[in-house]
Amino acid sequence: MTSDPGMISDPRTRSEAEWRAILTPEQYHVLREHGTERPGTSCLLAEKRPGTYHCAGCDAPLFQTGAKFESGTGWPSFFDPLDGAVETNVDRSHWMVRTEVHCARCEGHLGHVFDDGPPPTGLRYCMNGVSLRFEPGPVNSE
Repeated sequence: MTSDPGMISDPRTRSEAEWRAILTPEQYHVLREHGTERPGTSCLLAEKRPGTYHCAGCDAPLFQTGAKFESGTGWPSFFDPLDGAVETNVDRSHWMVRTEVHCARCEGHLGHVFDDGPPPTGLRYCMNGVSLRFEPGPVNSE
């Protein structure tokens, strides 16, 4: 990120110029244009420390490390988001039907969710690492 996302304006009313000013070109492509990063390129794949994954667009907390797992897909994967952190909608792009996941606060595109994940949810939230920011630290035990 090129600057503090909270310093410009409310993420729900940011202009495209404001988004371009605070996001890197890769973050803008994924979060605002529903792009996808190349598999295996995210530094977050190897992240094992305790902490919280936040939206790179608005800094909303999205996932905790206890919900992260190795899916073998090349993207950071989680089986459960934080309560109310993400929303979904039907994605009919690329000649298929998938469930898109976006940040509930800023509506930035994060990735997709599939029903082939581990217990207890059976879900795999396959996230673009560039759409996330990792903050190490203690995890909430709720």
